[in-house]
Amino acid sequence: MVQLERTFVMIKPDGVQRGIVGDIVSRFERRGLKIVGMRMLVVSEDLAQKHYAEHAAKPFFPSLVGFIRSGPVVAMVVEGKDVVTVVRSMVGKTKPVESPPGTIRGDFALDTGRNVIHASDSPESAKREISLYFDNTQLAAYSRIDEQWLYE
Repeated sequence: MVQLERTFVMIKPDGVQRGIVGDIVSRFERRGLKIVGMRMLVVSEDLAQKHYAEHAAKPFFPSLVGFIRSGPVVAMVVEGKDVVTVVRSMVGKTKPVESPPGTIRGDFALDTGRNVIHASDSPESAKREISLYFDNTQLAAYSRIDEQWLYE
């Protein structure tokens, strides 16, 4: 039996405003990952501060909070084998200029401050971030019809 894990992904306001949500979601689905939770929201001040709590003492914290609150975001929980690592590799480096073509940031972003997407950097961060945006009743447990063809 394959051990599946979950991660948190957020399409930031720039990705929503540019109309590339569908392109990004389809990349995860085509890879074989499963979307088990998704919602669009405008992030509150309190939620933004909790989301970026590890950066609270840094000088760029106010701009992080301001940007994430500047428009709607799409928050997702993505499930799959080694999903944190797989999603991070699909997303690319924080600095889009360092992200190769084929990654989300390499294909859709030009500037660090407008890098389209956030993805958890560890299983621990994923659990914390998922709990900020979703409760268990908002997550769907199901099997994809193609899972037997995705995993050994």
